Amino acid sequence: MTADGHPDLSGLWNGLGDPLVGNRNQLSNAGIEAAADSTEDIYTETAIATFPPDNKRRNSSDGERGNTLLRRMGSNKPIYKPEYWSRVQKFDANSNEDDPAYHCMAAGVPRIGVASQIGQSPSRLILIYPGQGGLLATQTTYRIIPTDGRQHTPLDDLDPTWNGEGIGHWEGDTMVIDTIGFNSSTYLDQVGGYFHSENMHVVERLRREGNTLTWQATIEDPDVLLQPWTTNKRVVLLNPDPKAVLGESMPCSERDFAHTVTKEHH
Repeated sequence: MTADGHPDLSGLWNGLGDPLVGNRNQLSNAGIEAAADSTEDIYTETAIATFPPDNKRRNSSDGERGNTLLRRMGSNKPIYKPEYWSRVQKFDANSNEDDPAYHCMAAGVPRIGVASQIGQSPSRLILIYPGQGGLLATQTTYRIIPTDGRQHTPLDDLDPTWNGEGIGHWEGDTMVIDTIGFNSSTYLDQVGGYFHSENMHVVERLRREGNTLTWQATIEDPDVLLQPWTTNKRVVLLNPDPKAVLGESMPCSERDFAHTVTKEHH
């Protein structure tokens, strides 16, 4: 607990790997629980596939294709108005060209997920997200979230940005970050071409239990979605080393696109 009686969210939260790196964590973020010889949907507990064990894969490309298929089989997906499904499918099919994350652009909220390092004071949170490769190629970025009770700037007065205007408050032991004011240049999830409008409204919830931090977001976008959508939970662990630091990330440099010969996904 902090001096003002709230949970202390500060620290380096990079245990279990960060939200976008590592196959097992990617699958969990997509709502898939992969065991050694079976796979199930986390939300419905339905057996949906068998994850091929490492020693039975023919090569790394087969394993990557298997991961791609499994990530797309989770049942928890945003539901679009009928007239927008063709756009979702187009963005998905052409993600090597259309996905901004494949071109070193910002992932945006909520796609960026949970921060790897958090600094906390009575009046603000500082959220740091390292640049990385993996499923998405993201830039190093940060967000400063006021928690001093202020209200949002009127939406018409906000310049749309990748991360929007986030304002935080406590609901019991849960930090709630309410964000508006987005551009429409990002996607909602890791894969799938799930676009959004500039009127998107995102509510993130962060809850610490021991040395475990759980993040989840609910997205409202009545311009394109039939109903609000709540993401899969993402869980990270506190780094127990008091001397641990978040290392400097290498600059994102896109070098693959010129060599692309198919539209096969990562």
